[in-house]
Amino acid sequence: MSSGKRRVVLASNNAKKAAELEALLAPLGWEVLAQGALGITEAEEPHPTFLENALAKARHAAAASGLPAIADDSGLAVPALGGAPGVRSARFAGEPRSDARNNAALLAAMQGLEGAARRAFFYGCVVFLRSAEDPLPLVAEGRWWGEILTEPRGERGFGYDPLFYLPALGKTAAELSPEEKNRLSHRGRALRRLRARLAREEA
Repeated sequence: MSSGKRRVVLASNNAKKAAELEALLAPLGWEVLAQGALGITEAEEPHPTFLENALAKARHAAAASGLPAIADDSGLAVPALGGAPGVRSARFAGEPRSDARNNAALLAAMQGLEGAARRAFFYGCVVFLRSAEDPLPLVAEGRWWGEILTEPRGERGFGYDPLFYLPALGKTAAELSPEEKNRLSHRGRALRRLRARLAREEA
């Protein structure tokens, strides 16, 4: 561990998400340890809200490691579908998880929807726990609005990124560079808010 760095466990086994989060966490001065590298299994996510699931994952990682933990829970919400896929975003098409099948299920669910009915947003909730029993978790959230296309575009990103279109940029999330996505995304917004809260707490 390099001098001056503090260690935090990242409660995620998604390699692309971990890389995305690690790039955003570096300015916080934390050395990030992926939970899988410590032999920590994935936590159950049975809850109906993103916040509860993020807390469950962070508590699980903190308890297993004895270190502070950070976790996020995020997903896509389509108001015209009553907020679906929502907390079921990663499993919208059932098990085993598959981005391709989830995208196909979303397109099927939105068939016939046009105009404003295709508006959607990615929502991210990030939780930081100093310990598993931390009674005052730091919580931050972010939203990223766009539209759902009728067919995928782009090779980058993961999940619903190829369908998530940003009219102002003329691109999907899967056509953005990692730097652009980190700057604009729901997770990036949530982490910047979390970083500001950490900075205020440590001032």
